[in-house]
Amino acid sequence: MKRSVLAAVVLLLGVSAVAAQQDLIEQSHALMKANGKNLGGVLSPMARGDKPYDQAAVDAALAQLDDTAKKLPTLYPASVKAVKQDSEYTPSAKVWDDRAGFDAQIASFAKAVSEAKGKIKDADSLKATLPTIGKACSGCHETFRVKNG
Repeated sequence: MKRSVLAAVVLLLGVSAVAAQQDLIEQSHALMKANGKNLGGVLSPMARGDKPYDQAAVDAALAQLDDTAKKLPTLYPASVKAVKQDSEYTPSAKVWDDRAGFDAQIASFAKAVSEAKGKIKDADSLKATLPTIGKACSGCHETFRVKNG
């Protein structure tokens, strides 16, 4: 009887751990999609002049990017490394093999977003500041993300 209970507890803990890992992966994917929407669908079109400048939209986009920067360090624990992900892009093993480098990239992204929050007040300042955010974002992708397939 004790063995059965112990086996059930171990099984439930394993299922719970897998669910927690999957939740982290889903959170990461949701944040990256939101980043893409805000950078590619809100900020970049305004910087190019394809959309009219909208301070409220800029502030909302920067707030979301800031939220991403704060959450990213917690979304890639070692336990997620071996979880198979069904998406176009997945984290590279370098996330865990070069954790200091990964954390430095996140810090660079966080700094770029934080500094932008105080600088962007019009279309010209958006156009001047957005490349810094984009460089920090893409710099992480180049090193710490792989395309599947």
